[in-house]
Amino acid sequence: MKLTRYVVSLCLLVLSFGMMIPIITAQTTEVYKVPVYDEVEKGLYAFLKRSIHEAEEAGAEAIIFEINTPGGFVDSAEDIANLLDSTSIRKIAYINSEALSAGAYLALHTDEIYMSPSGTIGAAAVIESSGNTAGEKANSAWKAKMKNAAELTGKEPIYAQAMADDTVDLPEYRAPVGKLLTLSSAEALEVGYSEATVSSFDELLEVTKLSGAKIIETEETFMESLARFITNPIIVPILLSIASLGLIVELYSPGFGVAGTMGLISLVLFFFGHLVAGLAGYETIIIFVIGVLLIVLEFFLPGGISGILGAAAIIISIVLAGGDIEQMIIAVIIALTVAIVGMVIIMKFFGRELKVLNKVILSDATTTEKGYVSNKNRVELFGKFAVTMTPLRPSGTIRIDNERIDAVSDGSFIGKDKYVKIIKVEGSRIVVREAVEGEVTE
Repeated sequence: MKLTRYVVSLCLLVLSFGMMIPIITAQTTEVYKVPVYDEVEKGLYAFLKRSIHEAEEAGAEAIIFEINTPGGFVDSAEDIANLLDSTSIRKIAYINSEALSAGAYLALHTDEIYMSPSGTIGAAAVIESSGNTAGEKANSAWKAKMKNAAELTGKEPIYAQAMADDTVDLPEYRAPVGKLLTLSSAEALEVGYSEATVSSFDELLEVTKLSGAKIIETEETFMESLARFITNPIIVPILLSIASLGLIVELYSPGFGVAGTMGLISLVLFFFGHLVAGLAGYETIIIFVIGVLLIVLEFFLPGGISGILGAAAIIISIVLAGGDIEQMIIAVIIALTVAIVGMVIIMKFFGRELKVLNKVILSDATTTEKGYVSNKNRVELFGKFAVTMTPLRPSGTIRIDNERIDAVSDGSFIGKDKYVKIIKVEGSRIVVREAVEGEVTE
C-alpha cells in the first residue's frame, strides 16, 4: 500500500515537471533591432527614445542598432549619445554600410561594434551648412567628444581624433595630415574599433551569442517619419518661409485663398512635427495662440502695443518649439526676410493694397471729385473789385455788392477804404491786391 502511494507521488512529480518544461523553454530572451538610417537629426532622437524605452519595458537582453548613415547634426548626435549612455541594456552597433560623421560618434557610444565586409566608419569633422569646415571653437569641442567616446569603451583615442581632426598623421590608413580618417571593416578590426566582421545579421547573432533570442524589429511610424522630415534643419526655414510669404500675400488679397491656406498648413505642419518629435510642448502652442489673438486685437485697439506683443509671442513660440534656439533664430530670420521681400515686391511692382485692413480702416475720402467741399467756393468773385472795410495786415474785411467778405492781401499792406481787385479764390480764401489808378470800372 505504501509502495503504491510512493509510485503515484513520483509519477505526479514527474508529470508536474514535464508540464513546466514548455513554460521554462517559452521564456526566451528578447533582442531589439533598431534601424539608424539616413541623417542624424531631432526626429531620429524621438524614434530612438521610443525604441529604447520599449526595450527597457520588455526587459530585453540587448539592442542592436543597425547603422547606415552619412552623418547629420552635431546637437542631435550629442542628444542621442546621451540617450544611449542612459540605458543599462547591452548596446550593439551593426554597421552594415557606413557610419560616417555623427554616425561614427553614435557607434562609439555603444558597447560593441560589428561591421559588414563593406562597412566604413569615420570622417567626422564638423561641417557648416555652407559646406566649409566649422570654426576652431566648434571643432575643438567635437574633437574632445570623439576622443571621450572612444575612451569610454576602452578604444585607442588617436583613431577617433583622426576621424575629426585632419592634423593627425596616419598615412598607413590613408589619412596623412590634411585628410580625415575613414576605416574599412578590416582596418577597424585591426585597430580595435570593431569586434568582428560579419556578413549577415544572422552571423552577427551567432557571434554575439544571441542566435536563440526573439528578434523584435522596431520601425518608424508614419507620424515619426513625417516628424523627421519636418524637423530637419533644412526643411524648417523652408516651412516658415512658405508660412510667412503665404500669409503676407493673403493680406493683399480679398477673401481667404490658396496663399493663406498654404501659410496655415505650413504652420500646422511645423508645430505638429516638433510636437511628435518631442521638441515642442503644448505651452508653445498656447504662446502662439496668444500671439495670434493679440494681433487680432490690434485691429480694434489703438497704440500698436497689442500687435507688437502678438508678433513677439509668435516668434518666441516658434523659437522655443525648435529645441535648438540658435538654429531656430536663423530660420525665423530667413522667414522674416522672405516675408519683407515679398511685401516690397507686392507693393512696389504690383501696387497692391492691404485688403485685410479695409474693414477696420476708414478709406473713404471727401474729395472734390466725389462732390465734397469743406466751404463754398466763391469762384464767381474772381476778377471783381471791392472796397476794404478794414486795413488788410494782410487779412481783413472787404465789401462787394453790399456783402462783407473776409480776405487777405497778396502780401502788402492795404489801408481802409481802398479799392482792391480779387486775384485768387481758393475755397473760402479770397486774395486781393490794391487796384491801380484807372483800373476800377465802377
